[in-house]
Amino acid sequence: MRNTILSAAGALILDEAGRVLLVEPNYKDHWEIPGGVIEVGETPSQGCAREVAEELGLTREPGRLLVVDWAPHPTGGDRVLFVFDGGTITQADIEAIRLQPEELDSYEFLSPAEALERLIPRLRRRVDAALLARAENRTLYLEHGVPH
Repeated sequence: MRNTILSAAGALILDEAGRVLLVEPNYKDHWEIPGGVIEVGETPSQGCAREVAEELGLTREPGRLLVVDWAPHPTGGDRVLFVFDGGTITQADIEAIRLQPEELDSYEFLSPAEALERLIPRLRRRVDAALLARAENRTLYLEHGVPH
């Protein structure tokens, strides 16, 4: 039997005050960082850039890879999830945000501690590791959100 692995990529985007950008999907009951499923033939960084453009209306080249997380999902199978440095956005960038209404209801910038509190546990671990990787200028490999 062949195991299908889903891949997704997201961006850790901060504002000039160091707050984390979270988005509120209208098809889930929890907040997330911008991102989504990588399409066939796309690299993880291309998928991240496309998702940020689709969700936020911002054209941004993803920065350094912060985290790769192998994450088994109880109903969705195994996943490989990438988090890229989405950089620091300016007030002008924030004013240019145009949410994709088919997928997102809102967005908010929160302090890192507040952002982590708002995330579900598996995403909280991944974003916490991404914040650490960004601060320490390195990339982390995780298994279900735990560094290895």
